[in-house]
Amino acid sequence: MVREIVHIQAGQCGNSIGNDFWGVVSEEHGINPNGIFHGNDLQNENLGVYYNEAASGRYVPRAILVDLEPSCLDNIRGSTYGELFRPDNFIYGNTGAGNNWAKGFFTEGREIVDLIMDSVRREAEGADSLQGFQIAHSLGGGTGSGLGTLLMARIREEYPDRIIMSFSVFPSENLSDTVVEPYNSILSMHRLIQDADEVVVIDNEALYNICSKSLKLTKPTFGDLNHLVSCVMSNVTSGFRFPGQLNSDLRKLAVNLVPFPRLHFFLTSLAPLWSTKSASYNPLTVADLTREMMDAKNFMSACDNRDGRYLTAAAIFRGTVSAMEVDEQMSLLKKNKVFQFADWIPNNFKSSVCNEPPTGMKISSTMIANHTCVEQPFERILRKFKLMFGRKAFLHWYSAEGMDELEFIEADDNVYDLISEYQQYGYPYYEDDGMSFEDFDDDICEFSYYCE
Repeated sequence: MVREIVHIQAGQCGNSIGNDFWGVVSEEHGINPNGIFHGNDLQNENLGVYYNEAASGRYVPRAILVDLEPSCLDNIRGSTYGELFRPDNFIYGNTGAGNNWAKGFFTEGREIVDLIMDSVRREAEGADSLQGFQIAHSLGGGTGSGLGTLLMARIREEYPDRIIMSFSVFPSENLSDTVVEPYNSILSMHRLIQDADEVVVIDNEALYNICSKSLKLTKPTFGDLNHLVSCVMSNVTSGFRFPGQLNSDLRKLAVNLVPFPRLHFFLTSLAPLWSTKSASYNPLTVADLTREMMDAKNFMSACDNRDGRYLTAAAIFRGTVSAMEVDEQMSLLKKNKVFQFADWIPNNFKSSVCNEPPTGMKISSTMIANHTCVEQPFERILRKFKLMFGRKAFLHWYSAEGMDELEFIEADDNVYDLISEYQQYGYPYYEDDGMSFEDFDDDICEFSYYCE
């Protein structure tokens, strides 16, 4: 039985990523911009995971497009795949969120959230066996962060037994375009910790580095960055959409990658990532893909995996790949101890093999990792948050929407606790020194700047 996913994209960033994602997925499944299927039997086998078949015979994405201003959705309507989406699932406001999380969560977002939930219910009720929800959004602005997390809270309330997975674009230290990004991000993270089951952490700085250094693009555009994210989304979900030797789904990912309920923030990487000119000169084996995807320069978030440890990880290989060879590479990773894995989680590397390669490639791999270094971008954002919140800067914009300072303090404490938890499990003292949890000193987890 096909297990369906409902896709939601919120805000300008989320809609830009989502539009590119549907272009990639439609091409992989042999669906043209008008929704007409022209592929083979393999492409049609699990088409129902993301698409509904209409009475006219065309395939319609199970997608809901949300924004608090109409301009972005108007651009999608006029794009190549604009006619693919159901017109009723374009839901927007008229005023915008103005980069204010409180507007998206408390005021402007509340006015249209019931309309959005009506569409969510309609898509969910039309599914035979709903697997979960997939949300694309960013945390720096107002709509993706405020309205995006409000939707998660409402979905969690109505569908508590379904998986919620988000592809969240976090603000970058060197590529910031909004002053209040730290406020919006920390307030959003507070909700992501509570309401999401799996969060894929992405940031523009890492994407720019990949485009300029690995892909050798002289002037990367947002279109290039969006395509990278859409490729990650496509590969992560390939095991749901195509048959393979070792399949996967949202719940399997959660069960294998989340050792503790709050630690559900993932890093992702792609391989191969080469320039077009050098592609024909490079080897392409399972061993090469494994080495590439474990390299920090291929991560979609600016983290250094030499700090801390891998708690769990999942490798998704696509194309004509031997499952035995994949298992051998996974065993070698742990045996050679090239990368630091948590020894107290046995067999913490899950693998899956999808027979259908990405368009234009023979084989590829994607890694989803629960690594303790994911706290590094959180730490950077929290430091900026504390600098501004200590001066009460810009708070009046949030107070005007009905927010209380206690909400900032609560979010601050929650994110700080999350960082401390990741740092705690990143220390190797448990194995190396024979220390128990009771002997562990929580004080070593504190980072130096976090003081009044």
